[in-house]
Amino acid sequence: MIRFDEVTFTYPGAGRPALRDVGLHIAEGELCLVTGRTGVGKSTLLGAVNGLVPRFTGGRLHGRVSVAGQSTENFPPQEFAHLVGVVGQDPLAGFVTDTVEEELAYGMEQLRLRPEVMRKRVEETLDLLGIAELRRRALRTLSGGQQQRVAIGSVLTTHPRVLVLDEPTSALDPTAAEDVLAAIIRLVHDLGTTVLVAEHRVERVVQYADRLLHLDGDGGVRDGHPADLMADSDVAPPVVRLGRLAGWRPLPLSVRDARRRAGELRARLAAHTPAPAGAVPGAVRLTARRVTVAHGPTIAVRELDLDLRRGEVTALMGRNGSGKSSLLWALQGSGPRRSGTVDVAGTDPGTASARTARSLVGLVPQTASDLLYLETVAAECAQSDRESTAPPGTCRALLDSLAPGIPGTRHPRDLSEGQKLALVLAVQLAAAPGVVLLDEPTRGLDYHAKRRFTDVVRELAAQGRSVVVATHDVEFVAGAADRVVVLAEGEIVADGPTAEVVVSSPAFAPQVAKVLAPQPWLTVEQIVRALATEEVPT
Repeated sequence: MIRFDEVTFTYPGAGRPALRDVGLHIAEGELCLVTGRTGVGKSTLLGAVNGLVPRFTGGRLHGRVSVAGQSTENFPPQEFAHLVGVVGQDPLAGFVTDTVEEELAYGMEQLRLRPEVMRKRVEETLDLLGIAELRRRALRTLSGGQQQRVAIGSVLTTHPRVLVLDEPTSALDPTAAEDVLAAIIRLVHDLGTTVLVAEHRVERVVQYADRLLHLDGDGGVRDGHPADLMADSDVAPPVVRLGRLAGWRPLPLSVRDARRRAGELRARLAAHTPAPAGAVPGAVRLTARRVTVAHGPTIAVRELDLDLRRGEVTALMGRNGSGKSSLLWALQGSGPRRSGTVDVAGTDPGTASARTARSLVGLVPQTASDLLYLETVAAECAQSDRESTAPPGTCRALLDSLAPGIPGTRHPRDLSEGQKLALVLAVQLAAAPGVVLLDEPTRGLDYHAKRRFTDVVRELAAQGRSVVVATHDVEFVAGAADRVVVLAEGEIVADGPTAEVVVSSPAFAPQVAKVLAPQPWLTVEQIVRALATEEVPT
């Protein structure tokens, strides 16, 4: 179905190819997972399937890419619309209509399908992805996860023979991600759709994959069975890392397989107790009382009370549309607030000047690059120092502590996702806010980058700040958060220590907790530290 014949691709001005001598044949009805570190070329590989690379990116492509015998060299991407459906990393950037129902129908209109066929497929897709209640909603009023499901649905309605997905579950809560993956697997098994999916949250997808395509960063692609390549992959999910630690062969790819082998490991760990994650929280930094946020007739946050303490990392979790982002913006002061109060050091950020608000609460939004608008990294840092009345060089020093070595002359839009996140965080920290709010900060980060970001978050808390991370990334929460607050329909339904809240939740429990339940382990790192204290026989 998809064939790469000795494909080499080099971006304009690049010193080395992003893809080098890639030879692949992906058969009809296969689910292929594409993995690799951030920036190794996963999106480039996906873009080459329908000719977006190089027709819209520029650069030089040698070799041949074809789909169902049709070469991307001979036909423009729009000629592949009936064959290849593509969902990119940023759903909002790909929308062309105003409402959910219109977006689901748009692709079919371009293919000139009959109205009765279009109506039937729209209904099927709404049900398949669990978004029927959103059908008349404006796309811009949806949460990031809801937008992602709509973007996938707009492609599914055209019934493509090949489905290309770039980070399809990155903005989805665990339950929604399972629903979307179940729908994709149904297409593979029942309709023979060929699916190529790149995903940093490998733990969500690897157990369903027929094949794994791993990019090491030198331009080459390793192709094989997931269990074989995961044996030494540098982007292994927790269940695989646990299997390596325990010496399990073959390596388990699912929680179910790991639990079947975990009896001996659970027995070894019975004598150990996980060490506490962080320091004891200090005084209250922010107090919110009876906060209500409404978007038109929709109540996003409902009379919510919340205290945030010095030195504490709080994870804000909940299904897509539960009110997490709305709450963060209301706490920061820029977002709408129908009623209620927010107090930080005796001041309400919502009524303070912009400069004062920056010194009280810093917010990094879901799409960090939304806050980057200048031509160079150096210009962004200098502007941040001026707006924060910080000494010159403050933002740059913060950036170097978060992500060393980024050239000041680099355009912010050319940075990797992790570098953009570091730059925006440095811009916000220049004002020295006591409260730092992060909205889905791990989107687009590989496991290594997330571990580094965990250290950053812990260091912010160690400096006495209160850090709130709104996220669906349960593995990140397991390693970074002291406390978990779960929202549902704008109300708090759970609030407590991370281990208590996530272990008791089938949806929010990390893989290690599921494998080793009922023991309270959350991360592989905890187990490594525990086993290191065991006496070695002499």
